[in-house]
Amino acid sequence: MGKNRLEAFSDGVLAIIITIMVLELKVPHGDTWESLAALLPTFVSYVLSFLYVAIYWNNHHHMLHTVERVNGPILWANTNLLFWLSLVPFVTGWMGENHFAGRPVAAYGVVLLMAAVAYYVLSQTIIRHHGEESLLKAAVGSDTKGKASLLLYAGAIPLCFVNRWIGFSIYWLVALVWLVPDRRIEKVVQG
Repeated sequence: MGKNRLEAFSDGVLAIIITIMVLELKVPHGDTWESLAALLPTFVSYVLSFLYVAIYWNNHHHMLHTVERVNGPILWANTNLLFWLSLVPFVTGWMGENHFAGRPVAAYGVVLLMAAVAYYVLSQTIIRHHGEESLLKAAVGSDTKGKASLLLYAGAIPLCFVNRWIGFSIYWLVALVWLVPDRRIEKVVQG
């Protein structure tokens, strides 16, 4: 089967996720800086979540350039990833609305962890379908960056109950690591 419908559906879902998040940004009641400052936790949550969704979209886009065809397991693995990403607006709102309280920050981490696991499963499913000599396998290799992200999320979640800012900082750290353009797939596809 071709990959076009998978790409189109995924792009649509990610666009809806971002739309839902931006619609949660409410206009302040008042024209003072204080009324705007009251929305800062919600805005910071939005920025972090927007970065994560953009990172997933970029990496998903690159990954699909290595895919020649899809099968049922790839479709389901992709749907699993989209499910976890669809929860980002909920945990984003909960975290921002509650000014980064421990439980919402931990729940945010659970969603990030599960999305990362789902992305890893998707990549491994693609590799299994296309073989160990596939472009994706050549590009990601042992996927140290992906595995390190999983460990950081898993460590950050319990730390949110010790100090929520430690967990929240780790989420930012992982996002910043992934913001650095990952050229592995581009190099393999072009070369």
